[in-house]
Amino acid sequence: MDFLKAEIERKKRQLESSQVMAPNKKFFKRGDLAKKQEEEYWRKHNRWKEDKKEDDQCESSKKTEEEPESSQKYTLPRKEVIQRLRERVEPIRLFSETDYEACQRLRKLEILEPEINRGFKNDMKTAMDAVDQEYLDEIVKSQGVEHGANDVKVVEVVTTEDDLKQMTEELGQGDDDRNQEIILQFLKHILFLWGRDLNSRPVEEKRTMKGKLASATHSQTVTYMRTLFRDLKHKKCQSDILECLIEIVKHLLDKNYLRANDAYYEMAIGNAPWPVGVTMVGIHARTGREKIYAKNVAHVLNDEIQRKYIQGLKRLMTHCQRFFPTDPSRMVNYEAVK
Repeated sequence: MDFLKAEIERKKRQLESSQVMAPNKKFFKRGDLAKKQEEEYWRKHNRWKEDKKEDDQCESSKKTEEEPESSQKYTLPRKEVIQRLRERVEPIRLFSETDYEACQRLRKLEILEPEINRGFKNDMKTAMDAVDQEYLDEIVKSQGVEHGANDVKVVEVVTTEDDLKQMTEELGQGDDDRNQEIILQFLKHILFLWGRDLNSRPVEEKRTMKGKLASATHSQTVTYMRTLFRDLKHKKCQSDILECLIEIVKHLLDKNYLRANDAYYEMAIGNAPWPVGVTMVGIHARTGREKIYAKNVAHVLNDEIQRKYIQGLKRLMTHCQRFFPTDPSRMVNYEAVK
């Protein structure tokens, strides 16, 4: 009985607090009670939803404040981002990823793996396109101006006959720093003579396909030789490469192009023996083991950078015997050079 009385008393207090029963009445409708309970429920629920909405608005405002600052640092058009990601065989968009996040992901990929899945580039086509573009730009800027159209960039190097004789005497005397200076000066001199010869052609010849190809070959050679010139300038050329270059340039200064060609092939292809099987067994070395050293290694097979400047060196050797001719018996492909 006490439990029943307590429950009746609780119900009375609940009715008084909800204010469902009017003061002049002794009864109330159950629908009015349900309506009051519903209003109380939604009042509490809406307060929770409003608090959550305010938190979401604060977070979104922070993101919008941070994103413009970071997007100003590195942004790309969406089409370009999609193209670059497809070139790297990467998904163009991850789940719930924004355009800005996709751009940042592309930037991270390009920093970590700059040359992934691109293969070897066509350097000759790139040089040809650059020559055509320079020619078109020259026409657009100055209509009817003949000088400077389709010319190659030339860095003037002043080297006289006396300087060449002095270089011949000083080259190969044991001073590596001086040897690198002489090699750098001589190769730049040949490159300057080649560029000057190309720029002295008539305008009609420069505009032909053969003339454009010659200009592109010069531009490509300048790009190829840049690494070797930088190493020679800073006195950081490898010892085995430097030894071969000394021999080649020495023969070029003596106008013995056959010997220079042989030294070039020895550097590029090499004549190292190909050991078959085990070469070091026990305490005795096999015959011919001492012949396998750096000088005989084919440097053209080491990496792409060495292959490029070795190829550019061959072009400079070919033009050197054209600028400084000698007896046919000491020249390579005399009929073609003539």
